[in-house]
Amino acid sequence: MLNFIFVIVEVIAGFSIHSLSLLSDAGHNLADVGTLALSLLAYRLVKVKANERYTYGYRKTSILVALFNAVVLLASIGAIIYEAIHRFLSPEPLPGTTIALVAGIGIVINGFTAILFLKDKEKDLNIKSAYLHLLSDALVSFGLVIAGILIYYTNWYWLDPVFSIIIAVVIVLGTWNLLRHSLRLSLDGVPPEINIQKIKEAALKTEGVLGIHHLHVWAISTTQNALTAHILVDKNTGMEQIHRIKDHLKHEMEHLNIQHITLEPEIKDENCGEDC
Repeated sequence: MLNFIFVIVEVIAGFSIHSLSLLSDAGHNLADVGTLALSLLAYRLVKVKANERYTYGYRKTSILVALFNAVVLLASIGAIIYEAIHRFLSPEPLPGTTIALVAGIGIVINGFTAILFLKDKEKDLNIKSAYLHLLSDALVSFGLVIAGILIYYTNWYWLDPVFSIIIAVVIVLGTWNLLRHSLRLSLDGVPPEINIQKIKEAALKTEGVLGIHHLHVWAISTTQNALTAHILVDKNTGMEQIHRIKDHLKHEMEHLNIQHITLEPEIKDENCGEDC
């Protein structure tokens, strides 16, 4: 709510003094308010229990929201840069004090809200996306304070569109990795923190395991990962030992940040029906 109120303040101030940098930042902040609402919705949906139609529940929504947030932010860059170039060629007189004052309010609000997400930002990509948005907003507001002060003392009105372009660059730098990671998880790619080689090494160190293949790892949500694999065992391996192997491997996989594990034992020299 604080962020939305600040967006209204920025829009009113931006239109009243014809400041592109304030209007650009307002657009950026408005997108962030929407993405924060979506992040909260995804956070709630992750806790919804699985059912017959959605056997993993709605956990994937946290990944889709992170991807949507990144796309929305990047889409706003083109409009900002286009208008900034136009204003740079035809700069307009601006009251630097108003820009600095409004941006200063933005530092306080965005900084305070970012702190609320600081604790869990490394545990959840969805929370991290919200944190990065708010932190970048606070940094952009800090830059606008500097721009406002410089405009007040120098009358360099071209600084307004220049700082609009800087805002766009900050958005790109803060969002690119988020876009890359969320797109990767949306396509069921291996999560960035998972090392396939370590999984293979852990499996091969387990007594009774001769090999591992058909190894698949993907993200169920921004906080939970899943794994399926075939584990190769000797033909004389009994069911009791197979159960011990599976229990041991599940324990090892949990230490590698994999929470849902499905293992299929396979007898050595047995045709598993697929290209191994």
